[in-house]
Amino acid sequence: MGIDPGTNLLGFGVIRVVGKSVSFVDMGVADMRKEKDHFSKLRKVSEKMDELLDFYSPDELSVESPFYGKNPQVMLKLGRAQGAALTAALKRGIPVAEYAPRKAKIAITGLGSASKEQVSIMIQKILDIRLAPEHLDATDALALALCHYYHLCSPLYSVRSSGDWKHFIEANPDRIK
Repeated sequence: MGIDPGTNLLGFGVIRVVGKSVSFVDMGVADMRKEKDHFSKLRKVSEKMDELLDFYSPDELSVESPFYGKNPQVMLKLGRAQGAALTAALKRGIPVAEYAPRKAKIAITGLGSASKEQVSIMIQKILDIRLAPEHLDATDALALALCHYYHLCSPLYSVRSSGDWKHFIEANPDRIK
């Protein structure tokens, strides 16, 4: 499951991985814009995450890391929303991975400066689905889920995890010629 946390909109995307096959399960957006204050929004993020995690029971969660823009207050609020989302997963023992928006965009489009619309188009092609343009926060969440899947499928993942080539060679003798 991928999560694009925000204090106004929380995007989520769920994929199913069987072997090396990946397929679309669901996606959506939780809208917190009608909540009266920031703390009410955080409560809503936490409640929505509880619902999503209980319903989908994901094996892993990938989340967008907060990024610094023009206003440091925005980053603080995004970090709080991310914390509310992460806490729901961590309470359940679900492993969490964090990816910068640029890294997810590169994984999906090959371009770190890709627009949300470009990410959406590539998500549709990769997962062979049709999406309406209003789901851009949800397609960002799907991009995070796919980014995590690609990261785990990379032959270099075990090198990054173990920190050395020796472990990789021992774990993958069939890849050595």
